[in-house]
Amino acid sequence: MSKQIWKPGNMLYPVPAVMVTVGDGQGNDNIITIAWAGTINSDPAMVSISVRKSRYSHELLMKNKEFVINLVTKDLTFAMDYCGVKSGRDMDKFKAMKLTKGKASTVSVPTIEESPLNIECKVKDIIELGSHDMFLAEVTAVLADEKYMDEKGKFDLNSSNLVAYSHGQYFTLGENIGKFGYSVQKKCK
Repeated sequence: MSKQIWKPGNMLYPVPAVMVTVGDGQGNDNIITIAWAGTINSDPAMVSISVRKSRYSHELLMKNKEFVINLVTKDLTFAMDYCGVKSGRDMDKFKAMKLTKGKASTVSVPTIEESPLNIECKVKDIIELGSHDMFLAEVTAVLADEKYMDEKGKFDLNSSNLVAYSHGQYFTLGENIGKFGYSVQKKCK
């Protein structure tokens, strides 16, 4: 086997592709597309997002210290990409992409109604990293779209056609190849 040595880079793919809503608490709201988002703790539930310091959303995050992670489906991919290449300093991305502002339950920034899952967050710490700042936040509420509830009342997020980002491209999630713990599960004979 032969491998090439490359300079250090961020090659941890695939990652969730999400639209993060932010605002200043005074009605100036924005959507930023982020691929650098992740879970960092279970109890309390905490997530992180990394935002380039030059972005308009960074400015709003520093003022209000609240955000909502809105998961993206295949149907939202065009809007997600658009919100990642256009600046909220110059336009209202909600209007441009015909996205519906929803009311969050614990934060002052809007959700995106078309998203199957909205994760409301309050910033607890900010780590300066160089090109980006990492916002560490506690999850204060999760809003789940009822249309993804199955007949037993279980939320079936996997049926929403979620999108991932990998090395400059978007993908829907593929075939289910196992579940957590299947490698040690007893097999029925």
